[in-house]
Amino acid sequence: MWLLLILLQAAVLPAQLCEAPGEAAAVRALSARLLGLAADPARDPDPSVYLALRLAGDHDLCGEERYLARLRDAFQHRYGRSLQAAGRPHAAPHGHPQRDAAAAEHSTSAEAEWPETGRLALYLLGLRATCPPPEPGPQRSLVTWLKYYLEKDWAGSRQHGHPLTSYYQYSLGVLALCVHGKRVREEVIRRLLAAEQHGRFGHAGGSATDTEAVAALAFTCLERERLVGAGLAAELRAATRRARRRMVEAQGPDGFFGNVYSTPWAMQVFIATNTCRTQPAYGRAMAALLENLDAFTTAATMAQALPALHGRSYLDIASMRCQEEPDTLTPISPEPMPEMPMPGNMTVRLVVECHKPRCPQHRLYNWPVPAPAGASLLDVLRAATVQGHHNFTFDTQDTPQGPFLSRVLGLEAQQQKRSYWQLLTAPSTSLQMGVADYRPRDGETLILRLSEW
Repeated sequence: MWLLLILLQAAVLPAQLCEAPGEAAAVRALSARLLGLAADPARDPDPSVYLALRLAGDHDLCGEERYLARLRDAFQHRYGRSLQAAGRPHAAPHGHPQRDAAAAEHSTSAEAEWPETGRLALYLLGLRATCPPPEPGPQRSLVTWLKYYLEKDWAGSRQHGHPLTSYYQYSLGVLALCVHGKRVREEVIRRLLAAEQHGRFGHAGGSATDTEAVAALAFTCLERERLVGAGLAAELRAATRRARRRMVEAQGPDGFFGNVYSTPWAMQVFIATNTCRTQPAYGRAMAALLENLDAFTTAATMAQALPALHGRSYLDIASMRCQEEPDTLTPISPEPMPEMPMPGNMTVRLVVECHKPRCPQHRLYNWPVPAPAGASLLDVLRAATVQGHHNFTFDTQDTPQGPFLSRVLGLEAQQQKRSYWQLLTAPSTSLQMGVADYRPRDGETLILRLSEW
């Protein structure tokens, strides 16, 4: 019995040791701000927000229960029926290739052209983090849907050389099934393993760190839960080691793995593999993250950072024990946005580009745009539309992460064609924020480029 207790303690110890040292108050405040955003009924429920709240050290159990009820309303209505009864699932949204996992459009149609692998995977992870766990019956149809989406993604990968959605969503699907203890066909796993071996996780102008990290979490889970044979387990273990090594080698002088937003994902890999204390790169990344907590202003970005700040990974969901959780967290309501100064306090040059053959004229727009000092990129785009003689137009799509740029000058980004609107600051630095979060400087040149991933 004593040996069993020691082993159980050792099983939870690494996650506790990976917490931010001496910064509990700052991390708790970030959790409280996320809880305040989650309490806003005007915001669509996001399963990654629920996961961040459940993996925290302090809780508002009633608030989490209310948020779970909203998630169930959103997902069970859509997926709480068999595939045969529902027909084909409906389309997933267009937008950022790595973040579509939690950004599906809300539609009542059961017709489908595109799988929602990542979004459903996050919801299933959220259900597994619920205490007490929900009855297995209603989850069976959800697991069936996720297996269907993953198979559809796998078929797309076999046909086109890549999943229909993205390797990020594909990896989340494998991870969610593993955390639920469900076996995944070896061919599906090997398709993801081949992508890791051949460096296929990147996309145009962006970082592959977050995708590689989620894949490594899936590999670690499959090995740990013994859901694969010994030979494949050894291959997955080697792939995870390679991923960790690449992350360490790519760590910048600022301490980030890729950028501030992909760093928490990479940190989860060190946490899940119990290497957070033995790898100095992890400590540097934690210090960098703590120095830049003000970069996490939206619910989605806070949810991305908090598990790592609490020393947890999504793999901890598989063994969560929820006895006597501290019900001590009080939400912090979001502060109202300050009023913007009068227009004309800064000027930003706005450039729109589209490559041939889709656009014979490569540069479609190139004009200075007066805007308020401190305005977001979204405000700059709105200011450009009122300069009627330049005929600038754009559309966005609302998602849990905030608005995604979906159409510019009539040109639409289409997931089926693996295209998206890439945001850059001249000459070629990819922005790591959305249109509502990035605040340009006076005289800066911003490029909207229709790119493929």
